Amino acid sequence: MGLVVGALILALYVQSNAAELPTSAVTEGLTRGVLMALGMLAVNSALGFYERARSKTTGQMRARAVLSFVLSGAIAVGVLWLLPLEASYDSRWVALVVLGTTGFMLTHRVLVGEMLPSALTRRKVLVFGTGERARLVGRALQASGSNVELMGYLASPNESEHRVSTWASLGPDERLDEVARRLGVDEIVVALTERRGGSMPMRELLDCKLQGVRVSDIATFFEQNLGQIRLDAMSAGWLIFGEGFNQGFLRTSVKRLFDIAGALVLIIITLPLMLLTVLMIKLESPGPVLYRQQRVGLGGKPFDVVKFRSMRTDAEKDGVPRWASASDSRVTRVGRVIRKVRIDELPQLFGVLLGTMSLVGPRPERPYFVDQLTADIPFYAVRHSVKPGVTGWAQVSYQYGASREDTIEKLQYDLYYVKNHSLFLDLVILFETVGVVLTGKGAQ
Repeated sequence: MGLVVGALILALYVQSNAAELPTSAVTEGLTRGVLMALGMLAVNSALGFYERARSKTTGQMRARAVLSFVLSGAIAVGVLWLLPLEASYDSRWVALVVLGTTGFMLTHRVLVGEMLPSALTRRKVLVFGTGERARLVGRALQASGSNVELMGYLASPNESEHRVSTWASLGPDERLDEVARRLGVDEIVVALTERRGGSMPMRELLDCKLQGVRVSDIATFFEQNLGQIRLDAMSAGWLIFGEGFNQGFLRTSVKRLFDIAGALVLIIITLPLMLLTVLMIKLESPGPVLYRQQRVGLGGKPFDVVKFRSMRTDAEKDGVPRWASASDSRVTRVGRVIRKVRIDELPQLFGVLLGTMSLVGPRPERPYFVDQLTADIPFYAVRHSVKPGVTGWAQVSYQYGASREDTIEKLQYDLYYVKNHSLFLDLVILFETVGVVLTGKGAQ
């Protein structure tokens, strides 16, 4: 914050050509610098730059650093537009200095996070429980990389199920708060299979929290660390009484305005690419350029999704719906290219303008599969409480899904989005979608 304010005052002082620091440079620089810094602080905090241990990959942090730089530029320009400088100062040069300082800080933060020894940034986590839920948490922690150190599992006195490695199991004779203090634990994840009958040592957990140790239940752990709501770790009560799932008139209106503006911009930018795609599809194979298919949208209501045709016209000649698979023989040569870089999805931008879809949301599924999945998978219908999206949190967080197991994994990301969706999260998803498109990640 001080660097942004200092850089702005310095930029004004250089332009003043004065021997001493003029009062106008201090007052104008201080006011505008504080406003810029507060805005940038909020953006970087929301993007996770101030967390001690990050659950995001290096690639995600780099992408978010670029997004932070873009948003910081918008904040700087906005402040200088709302509060113009004196005519003797060049606002454009001042904005460039502020942006240069911001870019340096973001680059430094990302590089330091990558280069620091893992011991300085590692978070020590103790899992309370030794059953199946504890095993799931332990597996997730070990897959998180060097930012997390699993200190072990502590069994509850009443817990009979043991599904974790014996080397990591701690004796049940010590109190939980004593174990946490001895191991220097930063966080305790409560992952008990059975919580009744005195399994939860409430006083010990409270003592841990009072000592500065973070205490999380398993559902909150997966939500905050992996960006998903695990079906095997939460209950209907947790969904009902917990935070999130906020809709509201204001949020819906802002999202709709954002969708319209974003769709118009993207249509204008990609129009030449769409025209080229139309020509290539026509040259390769006979049949329609566009492909219509009924999907399930907001509130479970059906609507037609429109894509560029990427398969043969007889792809489902037997009338039986089926998911696309890797190296699907039904996909045409042009179709394979446009599916890899997601060009086939571009006509859905017109659906965003019509209001049947949003730029960001759970991907819509076909009624045939929805009926099966709703009956088979708990809480599947919750994803229909928001508009389906051209892209979504599941699309940037998980590979292409073509099975029931993949659908469950993606649903857990969709539930996270439905619970936590915001305009800022939409921006993050759209930005990360660019990376997915450029790398062809998860294409089928």
